[in-house]
Amino acid sequence: MGFDLTAQQREAQEVYRAFVSESIVPYADQWDRDQALPPEVFRTLGAKGYLVPSLPAEYGGRGMDMLHYGLFSEEIGRGCQSVRNLLGVQGMVAHALLRFGSRSQKQLWLPRIASGETVAAFALTEPSIGSDASNVRTTATRTDTGYVLNGVKKWISFGVKAGIFLVIAHSGEAASAFLVERGTPGFSTEPITDLMGLRASMLGELRFEDCEIPAENRVGKEGIGFAWIANTALDYGRYSTACGCVGLSQACLDASQSYSRERKQFGVPIREHQLVRQMLTNMRVNSQAARLLCYHAGYLRDQGSPDAIQATLAAKYFASTHVSLAAADAVQIHGAQGIGYGYPVQRYMRDAKVMEIIEGTTQIQQVFID
Repeated sequence: MGFDLTAQQREAQEVYRAFVSESIVPYADQWDRDQALPPEVFRTLGAKGYLVPSLPAEYGGRGMDMLHYGLFSEEIGRGCQSVRNLLGVQGMVAHALLRFGSRSQKQLWLPRIASGETVAAFALTEPSIGSDASNVRTTATRTDTGYVLNGVKKWISFGVKAGIFLVIAHSGEAASAFLVERGTPGFSTEPITDLMGLRASMLGELRFEDCEIPAENRVGKEGIGFAWIANTALDYGRYSTACGCVGLSQACLDASQSYSRERKQFGVPIREHQLVRQMLTNMRVNSQAARLLCYHAGYLRDQGSPDAIQATLAAKYFASTHVSLAAADAVQIHGAQGIGYGYPVQRYMRDAKVMEIIEGTTQIQQVFID
């Protein structure tokens, strides 16, 4: 298929771009310095139905198809990767519940997540378990009335803000998924600060110490927590991340083009120097290539194609590796100005590197792509 956007898609893209330019871009550096998103961000996104816009309207979403969601994620990623990460995580948990949750779990939690009334977090990674996520060490031991959780989760986005956690834990021979509410006895969180990138994502470490939850808090059947539920969430997160990387690449290009026109060396704007022009050209071409890979993945996801998973892996791999290079070149073009808070490219570079780690490292993508 071709990838010319329809008039409706272009119109929607302009709406997203205007929202990001007005409500996110001017504040992103401050949120990065504060290492937190303020409450009004959650309220604004929730009121617009932007927290999980791909949810059906009956649960508070906007019923966006995946190609529209990709366009949306690109624009959010252009403005602030921590906000894009927020949307990605809310969608990961919400869509896992939409597909595998009970009727009561959907009715209770999906509208709250979509509105921002309750922030969700996806608890998979552990201090010693990252890419080998199928071997999590957190345990869920059966009792007469439910389960008792013991273990530690780490690097959990919005772990210090969330009110509900989708937790992957071993419940026998395989992993299962459970909902744990903040305030449950035996459950505690500690903030993780001073990260290189995604500094406003309010990461936390979660501790489960004889944390007892009722049986109805299990999501889906026992034993499908990783193979089905976690992978569903991760696949959604990879698509969000890939499209967000395209937006971040565009931000790098926009900033570099602007600065290279203004900055003069040897009597001419630095964009007139061949090696600077080479960096700008690489940014433009690779950004467009990553964008087309994301469009392709979004189209296949909307079609329900079995090839969508591989297409999403390829999009995430290419977009995340490219954006790291683009951000490094953006800092290089800005020179000494690029390493301080006066220009956003230093934030772009820090965030870009994280994109190669979250939702599956670059090396994991290379292993999984056929």
